[in-house]
Amino acid sequence: MANFIDEFMKTYGPEVTRNMSATYGIDQGTVQKLIPQLAPLILGGLKRQKDERGGDERVDHILNKYGDQSVLDNIKDLVLSKANDPSADTNLGGLLGASGGVQAAQALGKSLNIDASKIMKMIPALAPLILGALSKKRATSGGIGGIGSLLDADGDGSIIDDVAGFILKGGAGQASKGKGVLGSILGGLFRKQ
Repeated sequence: MANFIDEFMKTYGPEVTRNMSATYGIDQGTVQKLIPQLAPLILGGLKRQKDERGGDERVDHILNKYGDQSVLDNIKDLVLSKANDPSADTNLGGLLGASGGVQAAQALGKSLNIDASKIMKMIPALAPLILGALSKKRATSGGIGGIGSLLDADGDGSIIDDVAGFILKGGAGQASKGKGVLGSILGGLFRKQ
């Protein structure tokens, strides 16, 4: 997963950061720190769907339905359309659980000193981009099997450790704070109901 987030940030990060910064009025440096902390939540939601609702076939279904690769060709319009969509769902239709998106926005907002309501609007804009990039990866890597293993790189059933290394790259002070926030959010997201 960390490799996917790295790839996403290298390929699309500059454009996504620039557009989200302009749209939501948050400085680019903060948005650049925020995206890699929101992406694991979306990937974690996919892992939960995979584990609890039908394996790789479920992930394949979600990508077929919501993972349109063409959004990557016009990131600016997608970000703007989601920003102006009053029906945009912070919990991504249950992908993040009943309140995972709200909890993530509140925790990350406090951690990064950003208005949580802005983060709640960013989640529905980032999700189609992440899902589009996953669909593109599925198309170039020969199918859904690689995506399923990507969601839990070491096969231990937990994605927290898979992203910890990525989060820790962000600088000592911010990294430990980010890992704690991410760990508690992901822990809540995957807690059995």
